[in-house]
Amino acid sequence: MATIETVYTGQLRTRARHLHSGVEIVTDAPLDNKGKGESFSPTDLLAVSLGSCMLTTIGIAADNHGFNIDGTVVIITKIMASNPRRVSEIEVLLNFPDIRYTESHVRIIQHAALTCPVALSLNPDMHQNVSFNFKQ
Repeated sequence: MATIETVYTGQLRTRARHLHSGVEIVTDAPLDNKGKGESFSPTDLLAVSLGSCMLTTIGIAADNHGFNIDGTVVIITKIMASNPRRVSEIEVLLNFPDIRYTESHVRIIQHAALTCPVALSLNPDMHQNVSFNFKQ
């Protein structure tokens, strides 16, 4: 369980504080929605949450099965729709380091990514296009 306190600070900004750690993040409305675009927007954080959750879940699976994913990079592209304004699609590109992964490791990685808690929590109408780039 995690508790986050979020305060509206004006000018379409919020400041959220993770109560356990005290770490804070600021959100700003995007340029195309009356904001300054000077920080992550709430919908950016949705996309970041998906990518970070995939990496974390893959990392747990890798630890459990004795292999390494250090240096893996995820590139997230968020696609918005209108009427109603919402995230309609998130493109996820997982770029793995130049490590030789077995077929079993690849299956473990793919399963962990596609079944991470954020992926399973998002509305099924929001498309999640996930690509895995193994350099081997």
